[in-house]
Amino acid sequence: MFCAQSQIPSKLQNCDPTKIVGLISDTHVPTRARSISEKANKVFENVDFIVHAGDLVELAVIEKLEQIAPVLAVHGNMDEPETRKQLPKINSFKILNWRIGVMHDPGALFGIRKMIKIARQNSFDVLVYGHTHSPHVRWEGGTLFINPGSPTNPIPPFLVKPSIGLLRITTGKITPEIVQI
Repeated sequence: MFCAQSQIPSKLQNCDPTKIVGLISDTHVPTRARSISEKANKVFENVDFIVHAGDLVELAVIEKLEQIAPVLAVHGNMDEPETRKQLPKINSFKILNWRIGVMHDPGALFGIRKMIKIARQNSFDVLVYGHTHSPHVRWEGGTLFINPGSPTNPIPPFLVKPSIGLLRITTGKITPEIVQI
């Protein structure tokens, strides 16, 4: 009797597939910028998914990003009424068994406590947020809190560069990255 053997080297048989999620927030198009830069679009070229953490202002931002990859978004405090009607305050999705949540303003300016509470109540492994226009990455009790900053309107502009974020996700780990553009 003949048994088929795997043609895949054993080193590769245990490889986790990697998914890449692009993170963006506080684009403020068209009130503070005409569009998202080509540099940001280039970074997102190979992502599987894009998360927008609010203050996009107009829904056209999502349409542009969807030309690159599927988009999950929430509304922010500066979004137009139509945008606020179309997008939820908090949203989430699951990828490779990781639960990723997104919210524009989870209270980051007042410390981590409220953010931890939101993450726990929703069983988030990752909470993506915006509002501050400044990138930030923090692990707290096994939960990742990440703000990609703003690609169009960093605050304070003399200290912070325009930025977006990436999450490299496997079944075993999540690797965050802030990308200055």
